[in-house]
Parts: sequence; structure tokens; C-alpha cells
Amino acid sequence: MKVFEPIQIRDVVFKNRLVMAPMCMYQSDNSGTVQPFHLVHYPTRAYGGVSLVIIEATSVESRGRISVNDLGIWSDQHIEGLRTLVDSVHQAGGLIGIQLAHAGRKANVKDEAIVSPSAIPFSDQYVCPKELSILEIQTIIQSFKEGAIRAKKAGFDIIELHGAHGYLINQFLSPLTNQRADDFGGPLEHRVQFLKQIIQEVRRVWDGPLFVRVSAEEYASGGHHIEESLRVYEQIASLVDVVHVSSGGVVPVSMKPFPGYQVEFASKYQSLGHIAIAGGLITTGEQIEDILSSKQASFVFLGRELLRNPYFPLQLAFKANRKDLIIKPYERGF
Repeated sequence: MKVFEPIQIRDVVFKNRLVMAPMCMYQSDNSGTVQPFHLVHYPTRAYGGVSLVIIEATSVESRGRISVNDLGIWSDQHIEGLRTLVDSVHQAGGLIGIQLAHAGRKANVKDEAIVSPSAIPFSDQYVCPKELSILEIQTIIQSFKEGAIRAKKAGFDIIELHGAHGYLINQFLSPLTNQRADDFGGPLEHRVQFLKQIIQEVRRVWDGPLFVRVSAEEYASGGHHIEESLRVYEQIASLVDVVHVSSGGVVPVSMKPFPGYQVEFASKYQSLGHIAIAGGLITTGEQIEDILSSKQASFVFLGRELLRNPYFPLQLAFKANRKDLIIKPYERGF
């Protein structure tokens, strides 16, 4: 089966094509540090057989958290807990990545200034953000670089930059949320500068695999559709290794997702020679094998299915008569 074929990116070998997608767990405390929950939750999925675990959106600034219960990487005090988490996933046989993030106008943190490229609130339920100055933009770019330095010290195998779901990087990319008239706003080539400069600064300190998560479709008039999203990626493709393809989240919209609803977007990137991760309500081995064998993507990400069933990959191995992939403690279960 294609799903169990290894693949190498830079110096890192992935034992299969299954990736645990980053999902907010809301289990940290107000300090953003790793808690006992994380030390059970993430290694369990590695024991369950995924090649790569990408942990939840981890904020490079305190004010950039989606919630006060998110993990953080804005301080050296976070390194020790993250290193313990990294070691636990490695011991479980998996690779581990960190998603560096900043929520921008979608942050929900009291007593801190909420910021965005333009002073436009996400909805009536969110505060109106402060428009970032050029100096503040440069400070946040450096925060991503410093987050990458800490991620390297903690021992992560992969870094992913969260450029999707309407968070800060996505807010700069989208014309729906970026109405600036300076070098960071206006035409697409300017709107991509925030992400591009973050990548350039991260690359100064990180030579390992670098992923970028994108919202390939914004489902809104005047926003990015796949054509614009591909143009964005063309601006950064030489600096990153993998595009993790998602959609939505920039503005409130009504849509009805269905199994594999984002795969067609990933296939567009893959067809242009990029390494893409596809997914979206994927729940069966047949879906995964079809995506990979038809070359619509190089990896498949799983989210909700791994919350329900951490051992989903081992069950796939059993069905494929690959009992050699089932670790000894679990052999009697199959």
C-alpha cells in the first residue's frame, strides 16, 4: 500500500504518509506550558502509528494565542516542557512537528492588545483589532524567528508555519482582511511579504523540513480562491518543503464540508510539483489510498479520526497484512 511507503524530505525520513494534523487542545494554563495531558495525548498517536505528529498551534506571542489555554513558544521558559514532549513522541516511534502561529484578530486573550494588518474585526463577537505599525510587524516577524530557535532547541523534527484559517499570516495574505496601503498591503506581491519575510528569517536559523499551512479557498466573494492561493505559494515555494492544504476561516461563511472536500485543492499544488498534504474529514483507508495512489498528494492528514481512534494506522496495517508494522505490545490486539 502506498500509505506505508517511506519518504524522505531533506534529512528526515517519514516511515509512512500519515500525518496527525494540529488541533487546538485547550489544555495548557495561562503560561502556555506543556501539561500532563500533552504528554499522554501526542505520544499515544505516535504509538498508534502515524509517521508525524504536528502539535497544536503554538503561539509566538502571548497576545497571539487563540485562547489562554493554548501552548506557547514566546519564552525560553517553554523550551523544557516542549523538549520533554518531543522526547516522549520520539520514544513512541514518531516524528514531531510544531505549528508556529499567531492568531491576530482571532485571538481571545484578555488584557492584551489584539492586532491585525487592518482594523477590521472578525465578527461582532470579536474585538476590533489594532492596525499593526511597520515596526510592530517587524517585531512579530522576529518572534517567529525566535520561536524557530526555541523549537530547534527543543528538538522538533519539523516546523510548520500557520498561514491558514484566518489567523495573522492569513490576515495579511487575504484582501478581505488586509486593506493596507504600504509595502505589506495592496497587490498580492505586497500582501505575501509578511509570510515571505517570516520564512526568510526562520530559514536563517532552521535548515530542517519547513511546512506552510494554507487556506487554499476562502469561500467568500473577493477573497482568495485556488488560483490566488497558488500564486501566493509560487512566491515562497523555493524556501519551503511542504504545503499543508486546508481552507476557510478568514471570514465567517456558511459551507457544508464533506469527506475529502479539500483534496482537490491539494491536488492542484501537487500537480505543479509541490509536496502537498491533503485531508478533510478523511475516515477510511480506501480514501487515503486513493488520494496517494492517484498522486493527488504525498501525505494525508488526519484530525477528528485520530481523536476518535488513536490506533487507526495500526488497524490499516492489519487490514493490509502488514503485521510487521504493529509494535509488540499491541500484537495480541490484532
